[in-house]
Amino acid sequence: MTIWIPDLSSHRGPRYLAIADALAIDIRSSRLSPGDRLPTHRELAYQLGVTVGTVTRAYGEAERRGLIGGEVGRGTYVRSDIAVRASIRSNAPVTSTIAAATAQPNVIDFSINTPTDLDAGGEYEGMMRETLRELSGSASAGALLNYQSNGGNRSHRDAGAKLLAQFGVRVDPDRVLITAGAQHAIMVALGALTEPGDTVLTESLTWPGLRRLGDFLRFRVQGLPMDKDGILPDAFEAACRGRNIKALYCVTNLQNPTSIVVPELRRRELAEVARRYGVKIVEDDVYGFLVPNAPQPMVNFAPELGVFCSSVSKSMAPGLRVGYLGVMTDDCTLINDAVRHSTWLATPLAAEIAARWIHNGEGDRISAKRRDEYARRQAAAREILAGLPYYGHPTAMHGWLDLPEDWPADAFALQARIRGVAVCPTSSFSLSRSGRNGIRISISAPGSIDMVARGLDIVARLAREKPRVDFSLV
Repeated sequence: MTIWIPDLSSHRGPRYLAIADALAIDIRSSRLSPGDRLPTHRELAYQLGVTVGTVTRAYGEAERRGLIGGEVGRGTYVRSDIAVRASIRSNAPVTSTIAAATAQPNVIDFSINTPTDLDAGGEYEGMMRETLRELSGSASAGALLNYQSNGGNRSHRDAGAKLLAQFGVRVDPDRVLITAGAQHAIMVALGALTEPGDTVLTESLTWPGLRRLGDFLRFRVQGLPMDKDGILPDAFEAACRGRNIKALYCVTNLQNPTSIVVPELRRRELAEVARRYGVKIVEDDVYGFLVPNAPQPMVNFAPELGVFCSSVSKSMAPGLRVGYLGVMTDDCTLINDAVRHSTWLATPLAAEIAARWIHNGEGDRISAKRRDEYARRQAAAREILAGLPYYGHPTAMHGWLDLPEDWPADAFALQARIRGVAVCPTSSFSLSRSGRNGIRISISAPGSIDMVARGLDIVARLAREKPRVDFSLV
């Protein structure tokens, strides 16, 4: 076993993230070599003066990034395969390497919410070619090569307003900003609404990118307790009482990772708390197209506090990288400035393609096809995981499987990876002691429903097994 004691003196933030970051640095600097066996959870916890749980979370985060691996009962090792070398060079999670379908072709990847490739017959490629042909004959095509308004030109904002209206948010096109995808939209919104040291509230299990944005923009992220309907209003109010909370970030349709659709009554209750304390609402609705007859967006119940985000990445094509912000608050100029300072403007050509597909109905057709495909996959998941505590909305890209207490999610994810399936454990999403122990299963990423079924069968068999070791002693 390697005697490895990381230097955490220069690392900010949670200890478990500091340990994972130090591990990545020491691998890149060759202080640790591929194949080196790491200290046990208990030994490293003793050396650093932290809890065993902190080390477990740190190793889980490092495993999620693709830096380490191992087998229960044998130990944890620095990985030596192609995937880890690529992730170390780029400092990216190994899941992005898997998604490229080059590093680990035998892994069935349930770890990332990548839209399913539905273009086996070349239909979408043909649609793209036809759109580009139309553009090539347009008298205004050359204008797409020039600088434009930071928030997008008027025709692109009109398309954005039309898309947001389909999700229940009616906003003047002048208050719609075009961004380089939903992640950029959330970054510019929270960047404009917060200052370093401010606190942003969210679900106790939330999109992992929010923590990264908090580190980047220097705001604190605090998770709030949840039940089957989403954030608890009383917990939201308690967090706001006596404090200057700037924003609430939430996903109300097919919440990531739990797949919850927040009921309208709960949305109203949360909006009322936000109104009482003047907390801005940043509502992320990238999955809303998958929920027919969804409840009204939360921002509609406190529009003076609302910023609503959607994109075409999940619904149409992830490569377009076009997002839309409907700014209902008086912060539109500030957020537009954030777009300018972060990227100047979203790519006009991509925004033009998205706008054309929104207006001519092609976008709706693609979205409907995705809903149908995910409905088939979720039906398969319910059948294969029958008898297990699995929840996945009938048309969601992902679902959540609760695990028993004696099957820690990080250990389960590691065993699943050894058997050829990648999943995301609780630690990837948790901001607090949420009481949940489980995994997110993204049924959208594998290339076929047969591959989904094979992967789910492995997960189901593993979930029904007894762990080989007593993890309370690890």
